[in-house]
Amino acid sequence: MKDHSDIPQELFEAIERYIQGTMPPKELKDFNEYLNIDADFRLQVEEIKTLLLGIETQALKEQLDVFHEEIPKNNHLKKPSKKVQYLFISKIAAAAAIIIAIGSIWFFSSSPNQKLYAKYFKPDPGLPTTMGNTANFEFYDAMVNYKHGDYALAIKKWEKLNAIKPDNDTIAYFLGVAHLANKNEDRAIPFFEKVILNPDFVFQSDAYFYLGLSYLKNGNYKAAKKNFSLSKLETSKELLKQLD
Repeated sequence: MKDHSDIPQELFEAIERYIQGTMPPKELKDFNEYLNIDADFRLQVEEIKTLLLGIETQALKEQLDVFHEEIPKNNHLKKPSKKVQYLFISKIAAAAAIIIAIGSIWFFSSSPNQKLYAKYFKPDPGLPTTMGNTANFEFYDAMVNYKHGDYALAIKKWEKLNAIKPDNDTIAYFLGVAHLANKNEDRAIPFFEKVILNPDFVFQSDAYFYLGLSYLKNGNYKAAKKNFSLSKLETSKELLKQLD
């Protein structure tokens, strides 16, 4: 099981709501959509679910062990002793304390910048793949992989195209986004740095935004603010206010 010590508190609480079935309909819809496009996120949710269920199962097992020890040999039914009742309650409290402690560890080990990154990063929705453009089949074939969350395969295909068309800013931009979605901001940065140099590039503001997020994730606060300030996206302006 992976180390989830860097998970933001807000995300941990959202996953708890999902597991417990207490999510509001709108939040549940968004959560399920993200599960569908991000394989790593699905794995993270499953591992946290296993962790929480494991804590509850272990607590219940210990409660039953104590209860069985208190049952008289003649098997006559009787009300559990105060000791058993106390242990039952204390075990539940202990399990709850462990869950709270886990959340606290994740919360305090996560920097404010990482929390902001987790809050604002969403992969670019990508380009439509139903236009039937056979001339750009390789590009749109990779786009299908990208939209299904298979970022590694999309990167592999786009890198081949990038070697053939190194001046194509669209390929470079989506390579940057795919690397960032694949949790590799250092690989993403050079692609974004390249495409922001083209003032006519249709995704220039988006590139500034994702470049800012890349720097925010790797801890370069100054570079993050600079790039957010150059993006015309409302999300960039909102995020910049929070950084200020």
